[in-house]
Amino acid sequence: MPLNKYAPQVNTHRRTHSAILIATKELIATVGLANMTMIEIADTSEVSRATLYNHFRDKESVVAALCESECERLISIAQGAANACDALELLSIEISTDAALAHMRIHDPAVLTRALGLREHRLWGRFANELLLITGSQLLAHVSLLWLIGQVLQPIAAHNSKLQAELLISRAHI
Repeated sequence: MPLNKYAPQVNTHRRTHSAILIATKELIATVGLANMTMIEIADTSEVSRATLYNHFRDKESVVAALCESECERLISIAQGAANACDALELLSIEISTDAALAHMRIHDPAVLTRALGLREHRLWGRFANELLLITGSQLLAHVSLLWLIGQVLQPIAAHNSKLQAELLISRAHI
């Protein structure tokens, strides 16, 4: 079987794409979404501006890709959990301790609130469907999603994540 002659370029593209998203999340956590520029994204990700623009047309497209990446990351974490309770606990901790979300709560609350209100967006649908698969109940998935959205705006301590996840699961089975 012949090797794909473009494999090195594909791997470089993935690494560059990942570096850009990581840098973007770091910048959101430090300078905020509103103050972040494409130049800073390029500098922080250690890519040229031309490379950045080869990957993304503008800051909004970088942020959209970051949102998609974060959604997939959270879904992967939830899928790796042993059960629904553990999945909800892990999601709760990830959301409540996320530095970028913490910065946005203080410095970019309008943007964060707008994003949370886009319930018809396909990422919300993807996340809700995954919660349905994990919890096995449409009602529990919906309540879990609302609980997690609440933590984006009002995070809880890690030790409360387990307690609240257990309570949510146990109340759903009454």
